[in-house]
Amino acid sequence: MNRDNLRIGLILRRLLQTDRPVPDRTTAAIEAELAQNYRWNFAVNLLDVANFWFGLSFISSATIVPLFISKLSDSPIPVGLAAVIAQGGWFLPQLFVANFVERLPRRKPMVINLGFFLERLPMWFLVLAALLALRRPTLALVLFLLAYAWHGLGAGLVGPAWQDLIARVFAVEQRGRFLGISLFVGAAAGAISAGFSARLLRDYPFPTNFVYSFSLAALFITASWFFLSLTREPALPVTAPRRSQRQFLAELPTLVRQEHNFRHFLWARLLLALSGMGTGFVTVAAVQRWDVPDSVVGGYTLAFLVGQTAGNLFFGLLADRRGHKLSLELAGLFSFSAFALAWLAPAAGWYFLIFALLGVVTGATVVSGILVLMEFSVAEKRPTYAGLTNTAVGVVSTAGPLLGALLAAADYSLLFAASAFIGLLAFATMRWWVQEPRFWHPAQQSAGKRAQ
Repeated sequence: MNRDNLRIGLILRRLLQTDRPVPDRTTAAIEAELAQNYRWNFAVNLLDVANFWFGLSFISSATIVPLFISKLSDSPIPVGLAAVIAQGGWFLPQLFVANFVERLPRRKPMVINLGFFLERLPMWFLVLAALLALRRPTLALVLFLLAYAWHGLGAGLVGPAWQDLIARVFAVEQRGRFLGISLFVGAAAGAISAGFSARLLRDYPFPTNFVYSFSLAALFITASWFFLSLTREPALPVTAPRRSQRQFLAELPTLVRQEHNFRHFLWARLLLALSGMGTGFVTVAAVQRWDVPDSVVGGYTLAFLVGQTAGNLFFGLLADRRGHKLSLELAGLFSFSAFALAWLAPAAGWYFLIFALLGVVTGATVVSGILVLMEFSVAEKRPTYAGLTNTAVGVVSTAGPLLGALLAAADYSLLFAASAFIGLLAFATMRWWVQEPRFWHPAQQSAGKRAQ
């Protein structure tokens, strides 16, 4: 057993490159390397994010996934489980790897060498689930949910390392522009592909249409991994103290108590996450209420991606100038508007606007929900703040769709009314209880922009 443990430890050290020395360089030398590699890192990471989101457009959690599941089961429970995975998988595991990530001199090996098996590989099993859908629908549903969870949780496990990798290679005033433009390109391409996706759903019988759609998703998400592997990351000395996971977790309540603004932000962010509990049910509500055909659902995907595309670019540029808090305030207002319309919509045509608004919310929360966490602390503590926030959001995002499924079983109108109210509450909390960390947090004032 000890020999096996030693072998596993050796493999992990090689995969994570912790067995390689860290060059002894000055801060000025690291700054010069980052400046020299800025264009390269911008290009390859843009291609990574753009390909990833383009691939996701073929397996949209708001439209394609609920539609595929509805072909396999009449129960709302699997739809709720998929929504739990979509909203909670990325967030939930992050706190439990943050302590480990802080002690890595390089973030990229974890994102690339482990991320391929944890996040990218399971996408190909979704294709297998679609192939089994006609002959073995129950097995196909189980395989789909397992592979979808494998992908989502795997993304969450490498999430803190990826977020800190972005923070390491881009300065604070460059991050919003980078992520906003990258997501804009990916979502714009995805908006174009949504028309193609609608044709796939319309022109090919079930499940061939989903086999093609899931295959394209797996292909482009795998391609994004290749571009991400080209990132040039400087190795930095480890400054985080070595501590057990129990010691790390025991320190978190003190951190939350002492950081008042961060604590207020955490409450506001949790409300914003909870307001999305109805997202996974909008498509099903439209199909059941208005009997819309599959091709129209493809149009809803297009509307969602158009909204997301606009939101990515707008909020990325806005955040570099005004900070990320304003973007998240507006996300709360758009969430309120989307679910209020879903609650009161008099015709199926209104759902195009609803999905466009939900896309805008996604654009704001992806760009600013990720990047704002990099501004609450100095560099060596970023994985802790990101992990704590994202795991808390993951808990709410996991419970939210389950609550949504119970409300949907009673009445979709009740679900959408509750989601709208919580979205409005999230806006008010973020607007009047949280201060923009970029201009407020004392650590930021002393650490300087690059240290952020």
